[in-house]
Amino acid sequence: MKDDRIYIDHILECMEWIIRYTAEGREAFFFDRKTQSATLRELQTLAESTQRLSNELKEAHPEVPWESISGFRNVLVHDYLGIRLERIWEIIERDLPAFRAALEAMRIKIEK
Repeated sequence: MKDDRIYIDHILECMEWIIRYTAEGREAFFFDRKTQSATLRELQTLAESTQRLSNELKEAHPEVPWESISGFRNVLVHDYLGIRLERIWEIIERDLPAFRAALEAMRIKIEK
């Protein structure tokens, strides 16, 4: 059986790297291709790890848009020329904090 804690921890680690990479703000992100590439790679890895979580965990947390995250991973991997950096920044600012909070709550619940 899969150990969801391993994947949750890995996803949270990816988020920490994204936070580090983008700490200098929006303008620095848009200016530096290396930061963009590193951030996109962490997002791809994060999204891939969500696919490894158990169905039981995902079903217990329908508030998380699991299918959208999976679809986003496919865009990152297969439609890389269609990636809009503005949308990536929106995800970093708007979506990641809530997703991070949900994952941290899941981890606490699992540990009990």
